[in-house]
Amino acid sequence: MAINLDILVIRIIVGTILISPVLWLSGRAIVGKEKAKFTDAIWIVIIGTVVGAIFGAIFTGAIAAIIQLILWLAIVKYFFDTGWLKAFVISLVAVVIFAVVALILAVIGFGIWAFT
Repeated sequence: MAINLDILVIRIIVGTILISPVLWLSGRAIVGKEKAKFTDAIWIVIIGTVVGAIFGAIFTGAIAAIIQLILWLAIVKYFFDTGWLKAFVISLVAVVIFAVVALILAVIGFGIWAFT
């Protein structure tokens, strides 16, 4: 399977805008502001997206998902200078924060539609 560069660039831009702030906030909460820099969160998203696309093109199914999860955790571990468990907790907290923000935005969006 080939990697579509147009889609990859869009995924990098959208991922950077949406995921980097959430990853940065969860990193700051877990490892502190000295280790969790915003530029590190941006690099995590960019490198994770590119590496995930490459391994997603090579492997499929559950194997690809497991490899991508391990690679994302390794990237978080490296950039936030932490252990594997804290990298997992940072990722898990980022998912929870993202879900809460998405839910709040959805409720606000639906509330706006109800009044129009």
